[in-house]
Amino acid sequence: MPITHYLSALLILFPLCLNGQAKGQERVYTTGEDRSIFERYITAMAPKKTLPMEALIVETATFFLGTPYVASTLEKEPEGLVVNLRGMDCTTFVEYVIALSRTLNDPDPSFDRFCRHLQHLRYREGVISGYAVRLHYMTDWIYENERKGIVKDMAKELGGDLLPLRLDFMSTHPDSYKQLKGDPQLVREMERVERRINGRTCHYLPKAGIAAFTDRIKPGDIVCFTTTIKGLDVTHAGIIMQVGGRLTFIHASTSAGRVAVYGESLKTYLERGKSTSGILIARPLPPGSTH
Repeated sequence: MPITHYLSALLILFPLCLNGQAKGQERVYTTGEDRSIFERYITAMAPKKTLPMEALIVETATFFLGTPYVASTLEKEPEGLVVNLRGMDCTTFVEYVIALSRTLNDPDPSFDRFCRHLQHLRYREGVISGYAVRLHYMTDWIYENERKGIVKDMAKELGGDLLPLRLDFMSTHPDSYKQLKGDPQLVREMERVERRINGRTCHYLPKAGIAAFTDRIKPGDIVCFTTTIKGLDVTHAGIIMQVGGRLTFIHASTSAGRVAVYGESLKTYLERGKSTSGILIARPLPPGSTH
């Protein structure tokens, strides 16, 4: 087997250190191609690393234009950190953009540092101890990453309405999830996670009045589209952009099959989504921010 093919198939194990404390051996699923994409990103973005975080987020997002949309890349067993810069869905796209932008601000912007940022973002407390500690629901993702100082939940500050949380989709549809299917104990664990999220207060910006908020939504903000589908909070996510004076977003698009800029306005996207009720807005913060 050629050495390049061997490297691409490697399951890489290395110790990660989060918040200065060693967490032991963490399993990382990645390939040599992912490392190459990372290095290209660091080289291309080096002249822009001093940009404000919101501009850096947009520049990082556009770096991935044309990257194929690929679903379910995280569903590896045993649970470990998946780094797949070759193909992404809407959530992993947002995660990679934030983790890469934060890495670029590091004194040593290495691939290992990127993995640390990504793990800290994707998992509750930044520790991989199983499937249920991954942040599956976006309301939970925003809540936990606000606690970590990575994003700021803007919906309440912008004057949004209360979003009733009745999450149970994962626990009531276990056959739709590889790890939950046939594992009643893990399903019960997810039920506990859902109940904990449902006990929180959450705000959103309803689509009916979105025009009142658009001048306070900024490029670089994370936008998550809330839904009326029973048991779910969000069905899609992207990153806000301004194109030709129009507020829109860049996302890993199922219809386009790749990372693309939505061709019309944010308002139009909301109006066309029959089950879309509004949006969540999370504003990425620079490293070291105290909100």
